[in-house]
Amino acid sequence: MAEKKNKRYGVWIVVILILLGLAGFGSGGLSGNIRNIGTVGEKDVSVNAYQNALNQQIRSLSAQFGAPISFQQAQAFGIDQAALNQLILTRTLDNEASQLGISAGDQTVLDRLREIPQFQGAGGTFNRESYRFALQQSGQSEAEFENSLREDVARTLLQGAVVGGIPEAETYADTLVKYLGEQRSVTWASIDDTALTAPVPGATEADQQAYYDANPEEFTLPETRDITYAWLTPIMIQDQMTVSDSEVAELYQERIAEFVQPERRLVERLVYISQADADAAMARLDAGEVTFEDLVVERGLSLSDIDLGDVDRESLGDAGDAVFAADPGAVLGPFNAGLGPALFRMNAVLAAQETPLEDAVPALRDELAAEAAREAINDSTDQIIDLLAGGATMEDLAERTDMELGTINWTADVTDGIAAYDAFRQAAGTVQEGDFAEVNDLADGGIFALRLDGITPPTVQPIDAVRDAVKAAWQMQARQEAILAKAEEIAATIEPLTGFDTLGLAPTVDNDLTRRSFVEGTPVDFIDQVFEMSVSDVRVIDAGDKAIILRLDNIAPADLASETNAAQREQLAANAAAGIMQDVFDAYATSVQERTELNINQATVNAVNAQFR
Repeated sequence: MAEKKNKRYGVWIVVILILLGLAGFGSGGLSGNIRNIGTVGEKDVSVNAYQNALNQQIRSLSAQFGAPISFQQAQAFGIDQAALNQLILTRTLDNEASQLGISAGDQTVLDRLREIPQFQGAGGTFNRESYRFALQQSGQSEAEFENSLREDVARTLLQGAVVGGIPEAETYADTLVKYLGEQRSVTWASIDDTALTAPVPGATEADQQAYYDANPEEFTLPETRDITYAWLTPIMIQDQMTVSDSEVAELYQERIAEFVQPERRLVERLVYISQADADAAMARLDAGEVTFEDLVVERGLSLSDIDLGDVDRESLGDAGDAVFAADPGAVLGPFNAGLGPALFRMNAVLAAQETPLEDAVPALRDELAAEAAREAINDSTDQIIDLLAGGATMEDLAERTDMELGTINWTADVTDGIAAYDAFRQAAGTVQEGDFAEVNDLADGGIFALRLDGITPPTVQPIDAVRDAVKAAWQMQARQEAILAKAEEIAATIEPLTGFDTLGLAPTVDNDLTRRSFVEGTPVDFIDQVFEMSVSDVRVIDAGDKAIILRLDNIAPADLASETNAAQREQLAANAAAGIMQDVFDAYATSVQERTELNINQATVNAVNAQFR
């Protein structure tokens, strides 16, 4: 029964989004006789549907950024094309459902209408006046809306028919849980150079030469690029910029919300679908039957999902006065939250803050000066480009403009000065001798141009120049080899019941290790090696500057009946089945699109886009 309810909710949630998306546009956004942007098969693609799809995509992007996104910004992300593609896919499926004779009867449409909260009156039953008013606000007729609802239901039936026969991936889930849930019990101990009974001798000249010859990469200097550059950043000329007191005062007023902040609260908001659900949740909370966290989990959410952050009284709407009068930790409500009735938890009080103009002046003046410097650099770029086109060198730029001259022996490891900028590093790594110098932008609003004077290829340094490093490297290797040899000697005496402590070791016993476990103090491949071993095997692991002696004591299969593994199995099976269903449906949808005629009037699409600007 719960599954059927979820399916019904899914339909009317889509319908609500359609109504919200269409609000404010009406039926005549372009002109009275232009209602469609094209056709998919025998289905029209309406202007309203495209506007709605754009609105939903822009709202989604705005939610991701946490701030309103303009249409121009959304268009830069390709949102307009994404909305159009999604709409075309939807209408393709609508056309396919129609061609196959799949449709929803009047009673089904009526049932769906009755389930939509926005169309219900105070008693929770369908109210025709609420229905008529909502459609009037969205600019649709009853026939248009009911037809769209009918198509939604038919499309859902088509999607269900395509993927409905796919079984759950039980074998896959069982296999994976058995693999991931296998357990190992081990005893291990680490030894270092304190276990050695004799010091490691120093390296002879022959030892040094042998190590040097065997490891040339350790003593090789990377490719070095000798570069001359000219650059100009805002901070170089910021002090030359004139900023008036009136400009500072104007910016202060424009950003007054940053400097004069009213009292705020840290708040969480838990929204419910209906008033009855919200009232019942609050009653259980008041009775001590559940905690606020329990209610959040019941809604399938996490605390981060419902966190509003720091908010002022006005932004809380009907809940504002109560929340601001509450003590930290109090849960209040239900209050109307726009999206539905909601419970609010007030977590902390943030006192009002005010930064007077005189305190804000230094930072604001620097900000304005930096912006003026960026504008000055931008204004001078054309002149610099002209100079380069006329054959000017880096030296000429430094002499005839505000740009500063510099040289650098650049490698991929150099990140100081101008090499701290990604743009410079990218240009330095690709420039070739004789390339025409170009003006490139820096992330802070600065510019630069560069010239490659020469390349020194990777060079192995003479042994005499790196002899101290060779000695130290050989000594480290020799010491580790001695430690590993000592560990192997000890490991050879360890049997299944041997106590590590009887051999002078400080053992660690770890039980119930799985392939996802992490054991502190061991190398990254420790778990991999544990799962390669058989019971009673003893192994020595190289841990860089020490050795680990490891014995596998027991292997236990995954307990499929455990609560954790059972939940994991269910989740894996569901995820795998969902993935297969999605792949099957994507392949089906692609096939349908390939054989469905598509006609889109780009001029009309452009006209709709122009309305959003």
